Amino acid sequence: MKVCVVGAGAVGGWIGARLSASGAAEVSAVARGATLRSLQTTGWRLQTADGLVCSPARAAADAAELGEQDLVIVAVKAPALASVAGLLPPLLGPATVVLPFMNGVPWWFGHGTKIGQEPLRSVDPDGVVAAAVAVDRVLGGVVHASCAVPEPGLVRHVMGNGLIVGEPAGGASARADEVGALLAAAGFDAVVSTDVRYDIWYKLWGNMTMNPISALTGATADQVLDDPLVREFCSAAMREAAAIGQELGCDITETPEDRHRVTARLGAFKTSMLQDVEAGRPVELDALVGAVREIGGRLGMPTPSIDALLGLSRLAARVQGLYPA
Repeated sequence: MKVCVVGAGAVGGWIGARLSASGAAEVSAVARGATLRSLQTTGWRLQTADGLVCSPARAAADAAELGEQDLVIVAVKAPALASVAGLLPPLLGPATVVLPFMNGVPWWFGHGTKIGQEPLRSVDPDGVVAAAVAVDRVLGGVVHASCAVPEPGLVRHVMGNGLIVGEPAGGASARADEVGALLAAAGFDAVVSTDVRYDIWYKLWGNMTMNPISALTGATADQVLDDPLVREFCSAAMREAAAIGQELGCDITETPEDRHRVTARLGAFKTSMLQDVEAGRPVELDALVGAVREIGGRLGMPTPSIDALLGLSRLAARVQGLYPA
């Protein structure tokens, strides 16, 4: 199988390196800048607890150099998605599958639901992603892992090994099984889900408050949860998100307190969004929070806590130049 990774950062580099090293696929990458130069000179490099994994990489800035693929894995940060959408067409053949592994609500999420076919403006404001990638090409994806990039082209695996894939409309399919088998062959804990929309919403429900609040305050997760007022504010926003999910058929049976206890066991860690702020990178507020607010609005459901969370977080990010004016 020919696989191209678009966005060879932390998650994309982890997946690309593992796939390439396993020999399970012919792997290439669309990259730019220092990451592109690193891939072209030193190949895929993945630091794991067992040592450094290295394998040759075929990488280009121009996707046309790589040609049509069987599978395209999109692993860019949400704010960069619209800008890379135009790079995808040269990679797409008649049966190419596009698998986004990204945080938050994906652009295709409303397809086939009561929120309608109109692209979510919070994640695809001009409809360029939907225009570039037809929804019938898409498999949904969820990552349960943490990786970091100590230097361009070098990925450090921190924890977790889970990847979930599934059909956006639910149910089983041969192509989902094939992609799941490929990922499993590369050593991932791969799950083929019959309800990937739920899997996406469940992960979002668990991190849509902790990420922006930590980015807003500079607090680690344990500090966020140790403040009773902030903890209850997180819970209120999570209850709103759970109610929206229920309207979409994504019924979350856990309570916010159940989730807080899980998070508390992880200790004093910095969320990915706080790390983005500290590194001066754009934040993924629209995909994590704005999309939930937009979906609630389309369903006629009030989201006062989510509104406050989005307003405060984006203002703080905007002041730091990390969110559009």
